[in-house]
Amino acid sequence: MLWLLAPYILYLATLPLTNRIHPTVLGLPFLFFWLLLATLLTPAAVFLAWRGDKRRGRV
Repeated sequence: MLWLLAPYILYLATLPLTNRIHPTVLGLPFLFFWLLLATLLTPAAVFLAWRGDKRRGRV
């Protein structure tokens, strides 16, 4: 279940640290790149939490 904390940390806890225009990554401002990365990693975190629950027999 700790995997479900990853999206929270990626979106909210690190937002003040990533609220920058420079540097740019792949032509995007850093904040947009960070939010895109967090959006792509959220399904992976949910899948890992689901797989962990399934392995423990909770599902």
